[in-house]
Amino acid sequence: MRFDILTLFPDLFTPFLQQGINRRAYDSGRIQLHLWPLREHAEDNYRRVDDRPYGGGPGMVMLAEPLERALRAVRAASQNEPTRPVVHFSPTGRRMDQALMREMAAGPGAILLCGRYEGIDQRVLDRHVDLELSLGDFVLSGGELPALALLDGVARLQEGVLSDARSHLEDSFENGLLDCPHYSRPEVLVDEQGQPWPVPAVLLSGHHAAIARWRRERSLALTQARRPDLIVAARAAGLLSKADEQFLKSLA
Repeated sequence: MRFDILTLFPDLFTPFLQQGINRRAYDSGRIQLHLWPLREHAEDNYRRVDDRPYGGGPGMVMLAEPLERALRAVRAASQNEPTRPVVHFSPTGRRMDQALMREMAAGPGAILLCGRYEGIDQRVLDRHVDLELSLGDFVLSGGELPALALLDGVARLQEGVLSDARSHLEDSFENGLLDCPHYSRPEVLVDEQGQPWPVPAVLLSGHHAAIARWRRERSLALTQARRPDLIVAARAAGLLSKADEQFLKSLA
């Protein structure tokens, strides 16, 4: 799997490659990452990659020609590899979710186009972009943070990257619901006022069926409280059992 990243700020990606799960994914070669600094594809003396928009208005627009040259260079460097989509990060795009991460994790990778300023010359988007993605209904300074989020989400789904291969199967959204709460040592946490905060007794019981049901019910309760839309979707997809439905009715 190969990702080529077109960006004005390649140094933002360096720390990402040096930490934890992500480092394991890239050091193992399961994911190849190639950075393409866009200023290297500007041909004037000032290495200019932006200019004022036609029609007037505030801000600057990323120029088409440096981007076109960068995309040609990427394709020349990877011409013997499978065709990969060009992804642009924009508030107008599809909202990123776990289903997208699974799709991308099963594919050959992508060319990630990280815009800045007011945006990218629309002709580049019309000619080259296959998919636009958004982190959510807010505006960021550029596409680098969404690109990092995508890379992180895809990296942890690669075989052998997580210490326990089952870990991601219990994550939020993998079964249509939010994940349940988790606890570890000590068994009783005492706060500054001397108030004890014990671990739920069922988790200490050793009764695996009871623990599994407790986790499922906590997942259902949390999802109902915070993302009821996911409950509706899970019900429509046939992901809820009769026991699940009975528990949800008890919450009303």
